[in-house]
Amino acid sequence: MAFERIARTARHGFRRSPSGASARTTEKDMLCERASTRKYCSVPSLESEMRNNNLSYLSSISKVNHNSFWSRGISITPNYQFPSAERIVEESDSECNDPKYPGLEATRPSEKPRVVVLGTGWAACRFLKGLDTKVYDVVCISPRNHMVFTPLLASTCVGTLEFRSVAEPVSRIQSALATSPSSYFYMASCVGLDTDKHEVYCETISNGGLSHEPYRFKVAYDKLVIAAGAEPLTFGIKGVKEHAFFLREVNHAQEIRKKLLLNLMLSEHPGISEEERKRILHCVVIGGGPTGVEFSGELSDFIMKDVQERYSHVKDYIKVTLIEANEILSSFDVGLRQYATNHLTKVGVRLMRGVVKEVHPKKIVLNDGTDVPYGLLVWSTGVGPSEFVKKLDLPKSPGGRIGVDGWMRVPSVEDVFALGDCAGFLEEAGRPVLPALAQVAEREGKYLVELFNRIGKQDAGKAFSAKDIPLGEQFVYKHLGSMATVGGYKALVDLRQSKDAKGISLAGFLSWLIWRSAYLTRVVSWRNRFYVAVNWATTLVFGRDNSRI
Repeated sequence: MAFERIARTARHGFRRSPSGASARTTEKDMLCERASTRKYCSVPSLESEMRNNNLSYLSSISKVNHNSFWSRGISITPNYQFPSAERIVEESDSECNDPKYPGLEATRPSEKPRVVVLGTGWAACRFLKGLDTKVYDVVCISPRNHMVFTPLLASTCVGTLEFRSVAEPVSRIQSALATSPSSYFYMASCVGLDTDKHEVYCETISNGGLSHEPYRFKVAYDKLVIAAGAEPLTFGIKGVKEHAFFLREVNHAQEIRKKLLLNLMLSEHPGISEEERKRILHCVVIGGGPTGVEFSGELSDFIMKDVQERYSHVKDYIKVTLIEANEILSSFDVGLRQYATNHLTKVGVRLMRGVVKEVHPKKIVLNDGTDVPYGLLVWSTGVGPSEFVKKLDLPKSPGGRIGVDGWMRVPSVEDVFALGDCAGFLEEAGRPVLPALAQVAEREGKYLVELFNRIGKQDAGKAFSAKDIPLGEQFVYKHLGSMATVGGYKALVDLRQSKDAKGISLAGFLSWLIWRSAYLTRVVSWRNRFYVAVNWATTLVFGRDNSRI
């Protein structure tokens, strides 16, 4: 006891000595100085943690790994030159039980440069597919481990296709994520980034699978590609997020399918009033873009072919209504829009013009006061910037996307690029913001990966090493045309390069064959192409599966 008391007293006195104080102050002052000079640092959760006095999270993020600084060209005085100060820091850390902030540190000069990709959408996966992993290590961070082939997603809602047919595992797109010892896929959400330190901060998606929740980590990068996608636009309308279904992910399609089949089965129960049965079986689609029109067409096919045979007791009650504020398929040729309007009306889809004011659990209210009861509500009014993109302290383009130049770089910060629905050209670039389309994202991904492979072969893949490297021609987008199916073996093909240009426009059965052939060839892997072809053939011969799983 006497020995322990003497040691504790000596340690206490040592910490109060000037040398001990100065050693600790050096580290703290260095961190404060970096924070004050940092130009773009966005860690949204830090501010709330500081307000709540949760210093353990703050200290874990601010933990300095001195070994990594030398590879960034930053000179500091490390603690190992002052062993006594190092002991004080270690003892203080152990007493406070501050967890270290785990993750991948900065790459060494002898290692390959590391590219970090945020997202697994069209742009990210096209980039990953073409990246030369002999030159780069790659880390992909996303809440989902697969790419969704969105043009065929509506078909999965009614059983025309199985869900696995439109989902491609990201490890099949870039095999290095599964096989390379220095490349990884992390199922997590990025919650912030520090462009000065070249680090991203992430929070793992575990659903209670880890003992420590939420589990946070960091990843240092040499080059960062932000392709985090977008979120459905709700325009701040009350009740949309609580009561409507979106159609952007496979789990969205699964929920829509479950709700649709549940409503069909509930409507057959005895004692259900006629008014309630009509409400339950009323499917309302908000938004007359390609997604809304294609889902309405698929739904009408399902009703006319499968519901008529398997739900004969309620076949006359199920209805589909498509509500659009203006004209449906506004980006298509006028003649194609009229064809789509006539065909949808012919197959039983009711078209309404109106603007939604608010959404209730069993009805929607339009601006003119009209009440529209529903049993299934699907919301497809376009996409906008996600909350993650909004919180990033980066330049923004018109519309709130991450601003980029002609080489898809984010100005004012080094080694950061942005692609797809989350990126848009800055006003000073003199270019219009491109539409949030799959072909736009894919072409951007193809362009950027070719640029990366080119500069990587010139030894410019490391952080801060591409300043004087010529990047070549800027990205130029040429529209290849638009397609949409409207059900009943009919589709629209618009091959004009812009809305006001002249070009080939087709509608009907031939367009439907072109639509199917084009998308079958665009499916990412031969495995999924086989799945899609078999699903189509099975549906044609045996009808759609109506099992609610």
